[in-house]
Amino acid sequence: MPLAGLLLGIAAACSPVQSAEQPAPAATADEKAAPPARHPASGLPLIEVAILRGDRRITFETEVANTPQAQARGMMFRTEMGDDEAMLFPSERPMQRNFWMKNTPLPLDIIFIGVDGRISNIEQGVPYELESVGSEGLASAVLEIRGGLSEELGIVAGDRVEYDWPE
Repeated sequence: MPLAGLLLGIAAACSPVQSAEQPAPAATADEKAAPPARHPASGLPLIEVAILRGDRRITFETEVANTPQAQARGMMFRTEMGDDEAMLFPSERPMQRNFWMKNTPLPLDIIFIGVDGRISNIEQGVPYELESVGSEGLASAVLEIRGGLSEELGIVAGDRVEYDWPE
C-alpha cells in the first residue's frame, strides 16, 4: 500500500463533533476546577475503556490520541506499557483503519472496534515493522494494548468495548 494510503488510514482527525442542536451540559463548579487527567509521558487525556467479556469487565486507563499528530505518533519510541494501560485512536467517522509500528519497539495487540462497538478483529503482538495491519471492515476506533495481553485476558472478536469521550 502506498505511504499516502497508510498515513490516511492512521491519521484521521479524531475530535468528537458536538451538535449545535445538543449543546454540551453546563459544567458544575467542581468540574470547572478539575482539569482532565493527563498521561505523564504523552500529555494525552486519560479515560477508562472497558472490554466486556461475558459478565467480566476488563478496564484500561487509556490515553486518547485525540489529534492527527497524536494518532501519527501513537506509541512510537515508548518502551513500556502496563497491563492496565492502553491507547485509543478514535475515528471522526467509521473508516478502514491501517496501522504500522514504525519506531515502536514495544510489541502491541491492535484491537479494531467496529461501528457496533464490538471488536471486529485483533492483530496480536504486532512488532516494530513497516508492514501495515488493518481492520476487517469499518472501524470506529482502534485500541492498542501490550502485545500478547488480549490472549492472556481472553479478549476476542465480538467482545463489546465501552468508553466515554473526554471533555
